[in-house]
Amino acid sequence: MDRKGLGLAETVWTRLDRKAGAIVELTVRQLRHRVSTWVVLGSGILMMALLLAFYVDSVRETFEPIDNDGDSVDRDGDGYPLGQERKYGTSDSTKSEFPGSGAFVLESDIDWNDLNRVYMGNKSWDGMAYFEASWIDGNYTGDWWDSHIDWNMGLDGVPDLQECPEEVWRVEFGSACEVGDTDGDGLVTYMASGKWRGEGMVNVPDESYLEWGHWTESFYVEPDPPEKYIDEDGIDCFDSSGTRVDCPAGDRLSGSHGFDDDGDCLRTDWVTPEGEPQTEEPMWVWYTGNENGIPCDIVWTSSNGIVTDIDADFNVDEDPDDEAYAGELSHTTFIIGVGKMAFVILLGLFIPLFLALGLVKDESENGTLHLLLSKPIHRSEFILYRLLGYLSVSSSYVIALSLLVGTIAATLGPGDGIFRVADLPVWLGIGIATTLVLAAYGSLFNTMSLISPKYGVYICIVFGIWEFVMGFFSIINPNWTITSISITHWALQMIDAIVIMAWPDTLQWAQIGQAFGINTGLSVFWQPPVHTLGTNEPAVALLVSVTVLLTVTSVMVFIGKSVFNRKEIM
Repeated sequence: MDRKGLGLAETVWTRLDRKAGAIVELTVRQLRHRVSTWVVLGSGILMMALLLAFYVDSVRETFEPIDNDGDSVDRDGDGYPLGQERKYGTSDSTKSEFPGSGAFVLESDIDWNDLNRVYMGNKSWDGMAYFEASWIDGNYTGDWWDSHIDWNMGLDGVPDLQECPEEVWRVEFGSACEVGDTDGDGLVTYMASGKWRGEGMVNVPDESYLEWGHWTESFYVEPDPPEKYIDEDGIDCFDSSGTRVDCPAGDRLSGSHGFDDDGDCLRTDWVTPEGEPQTEEPMWVWYTGNENGIPCDIVWTSSNGIVTDIDADFNVDEDPDDEAYAGELSHTTFIIGVGKMAFVILLGLFIPLFLALGLVKDESENGTLHLLLSKPIHRSEFILYRLLGYLSVSSSYVIALSLLVGTIAATLGPGDGIFRVADLPVWLGIGIATTLVLAAYGSLFNTMSLISPKYGVYICIVFGIWEFVMGFFSIINPNWTITSISITHWALQMIDAIVIMAWPDTLQWAQIGQAFGINTGLSVFWQPPVHTLGTNEPAVALLVSVTVLLTVTSVMVFIGKSVFNRKEIM
């Protein structure tokens, strides 16, 4: 371009910039000196301060861990929690059976049809038999359902029992009766039915059953604290070889998870009755459970991001770290909830309702519109520059406020780091989404005031109530078609898309909370964006939402300019 052409271009753009700058500056000054401006903006700051106060209070509270699978409970009252009982293979429903109490070792039995029905020894017996006793353990007892025989020992150590009836097979299970010295050897024979311990000869009647064995020696095992079996397993991932690795982003809901951190499956601190470390794993570790070839893991199955099944190997504790998960979910819910409710719905509606409604109408009522339009400026430009002045105030406010609140929340938020840098893009996105809402509502309300100066304010209030209700409906279920005809819906969709783009694990966090019953409200305030045009890509939903909001703003500006150009200025 030659020097003359360059000078002409500079003159045109300089004059255009001067007109725009003058109207924008005038608008900023007028808004700055309005009481309503400071009331609305001050109310927004006060609202954010209250929300942060509630957030700080919630951060300081501790979260009571949840025993999701009940393995920290001592149901039989023997001092050992269920997780430790499982580790040693003892029952948590029998008080007399606990880690270190010894185990019954079955040696042999006489079945109902065996030919040899006589046996002699010093054993623990279980079944029905004639018992010619040389010694009986009168202290051999168990729980009430174990059918241990009460021999009613006298002071001389001899059982004091009633004589057996003629039909000895009618003896009640868990009891015994006296037959007498049948062979004159001085040893009394009893009909025993149940469990007992003693030395002598047994003779099992036809079609009856008896088994016997011995108990291993007991040894002392230190009881584990119940806390050991709460919050020990996070969402761990494994590679194809079974090696524990960090979970890839967005891949927490499929494949092998749940490393056995407390050793109740692999029995990493299991000891033998002699007190020696036990290193041999039982075979059921490899074959019982989900049978995926990886011992002591959990298989998560999901479809379209929704958890459909959690299949754990036997004795694997799938309790998540509730405090860490609840803290993370609560923090995420706070950001999304504040972004949607406080910024988009409340500030996005009230700021334009108070600041944009009278951008042109007030000038006409004050009589200053004649003076402004007497300058070399087109009416269409005047409308546009007034909106730019309003946006320069309101957008600067919401973006600065969102980053300020985000900085405080990122500093106080959960995690090992000092500052959650990943939160700032979400807060910036919230500020930008609110800015687009301010532009759409501002142009709409300004146009309404031009179309009907007398009743425009009432129309805008009714429209604001509509948008407020549609905002709640969009949060509850963004798939409802009726919500898509509201401006608020598209701004909320922007936040949903920004969240999943900045935090890819958001869907996984929500599903983990549902799978383990950790209710923080994330599934209420956030759902995957809807308008992806069939691609399931959040970037597409973000682009569509921005396009819709800019289109609404442009259409409203065009309508406002058309009305204003034909309007007679009184």
